[in-house]
Amino acid sequence: MSIVFENVQLERSELELPLLAAGAADRPVVWRQAQPVSAARFMAHVQAVAEQLPVAPAAVNLCEDRYAFLVAFCAIALRGQTNLLPSSRAPQAVAEAMAAHPGSYALGELALDAPPAHFRHLPGLMDPPAEGGTLAIPALPADQVVAIGYTSGSTGTPKANPKTWGSFNASNAGNLRMLHASVGRHFHVVATVPPQHMYGMEMSVLLPLLDDVAVHAGRPLLPADVAAALAEIPSPRVLVTTPIHLRALLESGVALPPIDAMVSATAPMPLELAQAAEARFGAPLLEVFGSTETCVFASRRSAHDEPWLLYDDVQLHPQPDGTQVRAPQLEQPMTLADIVTLHDGGRRFRLCGRHSDLLDIAGKRASLGDLTRRLQAIPGVQDGVVFQLENGDALGVQRIAALAVAPGMDEQTILDAFRQSVDPVFLPRPLRLVEALPRNETGKLPRAALLALL
Repeated sequence: MSIVFENVQLERSELELPLLAAGAADRPVVWRQAQPVSAARFMAHVQAVAEQLPVAPAAVNLCEDRYAFLVAFCAIALRGQTNLLPSSRAPQAVAEAMAAHPGSYALGELALDAPPAHFRHLPGLMDPPAEGGTLAIPALPADQVVAIGYTSGSTGTPKANPKTWGSFNASNAGNLRMLHASVGRHFHVVATVPPQHMYGMEMSVLLPLLDDVAVHAGRPLLPADVAAALAEIPSPRVLVTTPIHLRALLESGVALPPIDAMVSATAPMPLELAQAAEARFGAPLLEVFGSTETCVFASRRSAHDEPWLLYDDVQLHPQPDGTQVRAPQLEQPMTLADIVTLHDGGRRFRLCGRHSDLLDIAGKRASLGDLTRRLQAIPGVQDGVVFQLENGDALGVQRIAALAVAPGMDEQTILDAFRQSVDPVFLPRPLRLVEALPRNETGKLPRAALLALL
């Protein structure tokens, strides 16, 4: 069952939506240790944990095991509380999220050496409480804020974005239509991204809650672990991942069980990587487009399509400083910094970069995204990023800097190669060689971490 808001005006305060998609009590929600966890067992765990939670407005969900996260997410919501999802599990990020919500606590399944304040250990989930003969599914008010997701900080300070249960239902409907068209109505997911990230939330938490989908409990990162996780679930199989994880899979040469689709987000998917992945694994690569602020609202098959296809009932309106998004999951239009051009009567768009990425130096224009792609394309450069410093020079021009991972190369050699494809005014000064870029769990690069490396 999926809830679709199509041309229906409802007072959200009067509307309630089920916590779990209707279905048989024995339908699998999660695959854990190669065994299915039924909807009945899952709801029994949720109810048992909810009864043990303290009275509070919100909780930081620190669970790393995806099943533990799902149980905690639903138990917290069932108590009328909000899941706080900071951009990382770093103590400072957790502390800042809790400070913004006085009276909140943290919940996790692991025994932490240095737990945050008011930390609660999630009860054991291996020995389930007795399952009832019938599957009782509670409902949540559609206007209940069930989660607050924080942006990654790749463009500055992480920002909070409240999500209601109704908005999650609305955004999930678009993802379901995309996946149903590719792999059918019933499938099983392995995800390499954490559930705390909004992309991970959409593709590995909401899917099994709001449709007949099951997700693997792990978060495999190493190629061999990804292959092992896929082998533990039945077909049809969907791999939810990122460009950096997909590249590692290809370079490893590891053999994967048959998969029916790959989904990618968090960073632009290079055409050659998409084509190589489809050729190697024999499955379509579906790239999704969205943000923590908007959730996913468009997709494309990267190996074949450059334009993005908007989900149903989504409209884009280009603005001087970005693009206004209207979508079923948004109560009010939201403006993103992305610059787009519309095609096919507004149903498709091409991405031209972010407003903050556009450079204008000495009357010449470029984008940080294009410069980064050119840096990464230099033979011998394994990874790299070009970004703009905040303080300008004597003339007020903001300098461009770059970090590169290129074992065996020196900075001047990279600059000489870079000079072959870019105008000299856009050569990064400084360019620093580093052992690795400070990518977070989803492959993004927080700006503060980049500046620290300089």
